[in-house]
Amino acid sequence: MGNISISYNAIATIAFQSALESYGVVGLATENIARGISQIFSKAPTSGVNIQYDGDIVNIDLYVIIEYGTRIASVTKSVANNVKFNVEKMVGIPVNEVNVHVRGLRVSDTD
Repeated sequence: MGNISISYNAIATIAFQSALESYGVVGLATENIARGISQIFSKAPTSGVNIQYDGDIVNIDLYVIIEYGTRIASVTKSVANNVKFNVEKMVGIPVNEVNVHVRGLRVSDTD
């Protein structure tokens, strides 16, 4: 019949949007300084997402910034569940694991 190809960028974009929609997440950060500098110029919508795909399963690493005052464990569990659900639903490929790395906390403007 044919083949269906799904790019890493498509999966990363779904994971990025799912993470941002999760309660307590205020942004995503890069996993290292070199990649952060390179993304300043590219403005990629998948900053803070790393995808590993071996043909059968997907592993996702997310680097998030969380709202100060929220329960970190609850937020990270919610992010992992939300990302896993949305990627599996939209792409149809099983997600093996979602690793959420907290890169920082941000205090909201109280004004």
